[in-house]
Amino acid sequence: MRYIRMLHMVKVDLSIVILNYNSEDFLVGCIQSIREADMKGIVYEIIVVDNASTDGSLEEIRSTKFEIRNKFKIQIIQNEENLGFAKGNNVGVNKASGRYVLFLNPDTVVSKDAIKTVFKFMEDNSDVGVATARLELADGKLDESSHRGFPTPWNAFSYFSGLEHLFPRNKLFAGYTQGWLIGKKAPHEVDSIGGAFFFVRRKAAEEVGWWDEDYLWYGEDIDFSYKLKKMGWKVVFIPQVKVLHYRGVSSGIKKHSRGISTASKETKILAARASTQAMRIFYNKHYVGAYPRPLTWFVLQGIRILEQVRLVKVKFF
Repeated sequence: MRYIRMLHMVKVDLSIVILNYNSEDFLVGCIQSIREADMKGIVYEIIVVDNASTDGSLEEIRSTKFEIRNKFKIQIIQNEENLGFAKGNNVGVNKASGRYVLFLNPDTVVSKDAIKTVFKFMEDNSDVGVATARLELADGKLDESSHRGFPTPWNAFSYFSGLEHLFPRNKLFAGYTQGWLIGKKAPHEVDSIGGAFFFVRRKAAEEVGWWDEDYLWYGEDIDFSYKLKKMGWKVVFIPQVKVLHYRGVSSGIKKHSRGISTASKETKILAARASTQAMRIFYNKHYVGAYPRPLTWFVLQGIRILEQVRLVKVKFF
């Protein structure tokens, strides 16, 4: 009993919240990478929130064999339905006790020094609300969601029209990914980072109310970053450390992960709709009063067209 009381008295530095949905093999690999990482000096906990997976995702990590192999017990929360990204992660927050919370996708593999490096950076920079590592896709390319500009009408037009592709380092055309900053080797501020590796200071997150549950899937990380910056917190990209991200495993709509995703057709359609609905929600929350009505009409029509294109791709390709 004394030992149990002592455990509860230990202050947790970092809560790692992993939201899982039908990502069985990736989830196990993600947790293994955490256990193999250099976590010396960091008191941490792992909380796995499962959004009603149907692929047996939790069976392996619930097994005695897995717990012995990893020398610790993972806290598991199993939702009765798929609550989406924001609500699912907020369920994990309710159980988290760390001074920092790392929201980590199950389709990621952290390098040995990634978490410790970001942790130290946050400790040394009290004005940073959230930070991320350099997320790389399986082919070694940068996951653009980890280094983003806000989706203003001009930034979005430049990106989806292909202008940014033609001028990837130009400040005028590359605002969607802030491409002129990508080559910097030192940590630097960006507008927004992705939710796949979202290392946030509890104090900052509490000020903005954690994840906005109006979003189902996609967009909530941009919204979170936007609110943090509005409150005066810095959003930082740290290029020295890398995290592998098999992006799109759960949704199945990303071209680079279609071959390894087990998402059903129903899930892919849901993801396609959610990805564009997130654009509408963000625009209506943050931009609708800042631009002329005719421009707002064109933006919303563009989102509608993009949604139809994505649905056609899911249904027929």
